[in-house]
Amino acid sequence: MDQGMTTGSDNLLSAVVPLMKLLCLTVIGLILAHPRIQIVPRATFKLLSKLVFALFLPCLIFVHLGQSVTLDDVLLWWFVPINVLISTAIGCALGYIVAILCRPPPQFFRFTIIMTGFGNTGNLPIAIVGSVCHSSDNPFGPDCGRAGIAYVSFAQWVAVILVYTFVYHMMEPPMEYYEIVSDENENEIEEEPISNASRPLLHEAEWPGMADKETTHSKTPFIARVFMSISGSSQNTFPDIDFSEEGGSTAGPSSPKSLRCFAEPKVVRRIRVVAEETPIRHILQPPTIASLLALIVGLVPVFKAFVFGYDAPLSFFTDSLEILAGAVVPSVMLILGGLLAEGPNDSALGIRTTIGIIVTRLLVLPLVGIGVVALADKMHLLIEGDQMYRFVLLLQYTTPSAILLGAIASLRNYAVREASALLFWQHICAVVSLSVYIVIYFKLLSYV
Repeated sequence: MDQGMTTGSDNLLSAVVPLMKLLCLTVIGLILAHPRIQIVPRATFKLLSKLVFALFLPCLIFVHLGQSVTLDDVLLWWFVPINVLISTAIGCALGYIVAILCRPPPQFFRFTIIMTGFGNTGNLPIAIVGSVCHSSDNPFGPDCGRAGIAYVSFAQWVAVILVYTFVYHMMEPPMEYYEIVSDENENEIEEEPISNASRPLLHEAEWPGMADKETTHSKTPFIARVFMSISGSSQNTFPDIDFSEEGGSTAGPSSPKSLRCFAEPKVVRRIRVVAEETPIRHILQPPTIASLLALIVGLVPVFKAFVFGYDAPLSFFTDSLEILAGAVVPSVMLILGGLLAEGPNDSALGIRTTIGIIVTRLLVLPLVGIGVVALADKMHLLIEGDQMYRFVLLLQYTTPSAILLGAIASLRNYAVREASALLFWQHICAVVSLSVYIVIYFKLLSYV
């Protein structure tokens, strides 16, 4: 009985202490960036964010994923990216229920769905795994950190594709409320002109440069205009969309468009126009490039032996990358503290909807995630006996909404203040919810 109590106490400490470490780092970042003190200016946090995105995080992904992955592993890890899709689909379904029950302002209906459905599958899970595995007595064994970060990194490419396709289009301003949304954002711009220096840290915290990838149609209800006919004076405020099939008189005889034998159906043409305006080309960013390189090196034994290993010719290079990778966890949490120091913006979303999203995302969705992972385990879809694998799958249901959504809101000029306020309160509440659920996960995994 005493041994059981000791084991339970150890599980509790193993779950809570890592979060206390992350909380301390966040509080330090909050103090350094607080407007009344401002020991470290906002520009420095933005620079740190760019270093994480362009250097520290790619080094971490390349070192840990490259060392861990093999061809057999890729075949065994297939459920990790699939779980991202499942968690997003379930989250969006729950978000739809929240939108029906809480009745947010009509222009924020889709915003409610996406903020409930799309969680942080990158920086925060990496920080949690790194903190859990920092102590030698962690419950996942000596290879805890490398395996956990490899699992998280392996799922990132799916999340990036979702961001630049599904999330990007879900966050476009609603057609029927475009004038309301645009007027709100124009008033905000008049009150405080936004430049790169004065732009909130939220827009640069997780994916620097996202808010700068503006196109002609990024701030307009593009899909609605493509698939629906509109009338009235509001049409004059939108940039023109070229639906021409042959490209007009400018298409020469050598143009690919002029070589088509058959007329392109209208629906196909409109889908093509939407696809051309989808910024999927931006998917190749430093973290995803690092993932691809790690997979190439890890899957080819000759490359792997040349780059990784104590006796490898390039071992000095990978050791240097590993030193840089060690800066990811403290940097990510300091940036989060700097983000929280800016405080919440005024929001027109409503208290009821805000609470509904927070409760659903942080309390209800993790319970559903436990059921999904348990069902997958029962169907023998998971790696036998790998507790870290299950822990990463469960984390995908537990994290708050992705900070990246704030940058997309700015890019689409839609619900910018609402995204900032909601992300602030979610991350405040996540301190409690993550602590509770990580304790629950440790307890459940001890019985598996």
